Amino acid sequence: MAGSNIRQPLLDQLPKTRQNVDQRRRRLRRLKSAPAAEFFPGEMNDTKDDQSLPRYESILDKLHPSFRKVILYLVIYVAIGTTCFYFVQNQIEGKKVNGVLDSVYFCVVTMTTVGYGDLVPHSTTAKLLASFFVFSGMALVGMVLSKGADYLVEKQETLLIKAMHMRDKAGPSDILEEIETNKVRYKFIVTTASLVVLIVVGTVFLAKVEKLSTIDAFYCVCSTITTLGYGDKSFSTKAGRVFAIFWILTSTVCVAQFFLYVAEFNTEKKQKELVKWVLTRRMTNVDLEEADLDNDGIVGAAEFVVYKLKEMGKINQEDVSLLLDEFESLDIDQSGTLSATDLTIAQSS
Repeated sequence: MAGSNIRQPLLDQLPKTRQNVDQRRRRLRRLKSAPAAEFFPGEMNDTKDDQSLPRYESILDKLHPSFRKVILYLVIYVAIGTTCFYFVQNQIEGKKVNGVLDSVYFCVVTMTTVGYGDLVPHSTTAKLLASFFVFSGMALVGMVLSKGADYLVEKQETLLIKAMHMRDKAGPSDILEEIETNKVRYKFIVTTASLVVLIVVGTVFLAKVEKLSTIDAFYCVCSTITTLGYGDKSFSTKAGRVFAIFWILTSTVCVAQFFLYVAEFNTEKKQKELVKWVLTRRMTNVDLEEADLDNDGIVGAAEFVVYKLKEMGKINQEDVSLLLDEFESLDIDQSGTLSATDLTIAQSS
């Protein structure tokens, strides 16, 4: 009886111990996501709950903040470029159809580095303007327009996944998980489909409006979207140049995004192969020694995760050291844990 009385409290503690272990495991598995991508630092302060006054929303208000910036920068660039080239239109030689339209067309062709050669700066002033706008245009395309294109691709990517899981009745969390798992793959698919559509539309338009043969139209499209711009085939009619202003800008950015996603797709594929190898290979005593960060002879779940992430190439020792330094600077009482008191003292000091 005495032995059973002693064992009973120990047995009663076993479920509690298992419960504590399960709670620790759940804490390690739990992940709080970052703030919604709809907001950026600096824009969070502008979002308030004050809804006392009704506010009219225009089309621009419904757009993503980054996309509004893209439109603003593009309009400013084209407006300034068109104005400058309009005033020097007599110093630009080539096939002309309309003063304003030619100026906008020349601005877009210069910005995207297509450079057909159907309009060519002839004077010193026009050449200097073209030189300035080609560099500033490349910067605009690289830094701003690519972000807008990436945003549009992500929107189309979400619609694609929703369409694929329409019959499955997938919820927002399932769609988000699918996007995060195969993000680059779906971006590649959407960009490829968009590029094919732009090539077909451009070829048909050149054949119907510019009266080119199918081969010449396709040849002109390829030389345009790759910014090669031989110049023997180009847009020479008024309707053609109106179309070209929008089509050239869209197609050249789409091609740039396409090759970017091709590179990302190949990199992600190699990364997944490395992750699969890391997860399938057997652990050795040497691995356990290297994973033991605090040298206590025991590898905890956190140490194991850190070691595996380092092995997968997702983090390195420098990243870990920087995080540990930040933790130590916040751990004011040197207890090995962080509390609200630690954070308050650290931030106030």
